[in-house]
Amino acid sequence: MTQFDFQAPAALYLGSDWHAAVAQGPRTFRTAAQALRFAIEEAAPVSLKGASLELNGKRLSNDKMIWLYRSLDYPLPRKKLHKSSLARSRASAIKEPT
Repeated sequence: MTQFDFQAPAALYLGSDWHAAVAQGPRTFRTAAQALRFAIEEAAPVSLKGASLELNGKRLSNDKMIWLYRSLDYPLPRKKLHKSSLARSRASAIKEPT
């Protein structure tokens, strides 16, 4: 993966599917790292199904978001995750999504 800018401003779309996420509109964050933290640690797991992260004119899928959160380059301390979130994150952390 090319360098990811965790410090760039980002818009986070959350919803049970892509259409619901777009209809609800984005939550904006000062940094992509903060948006990822919110999505993985605070948002309801069902809302990650349709989630995407938009920054620098690109939109990233929920699989890519989980992979970035689990990457060694993620700059913020991680919260201990619940078993269901951890299992989902582990499965996604094995390889970078395409």
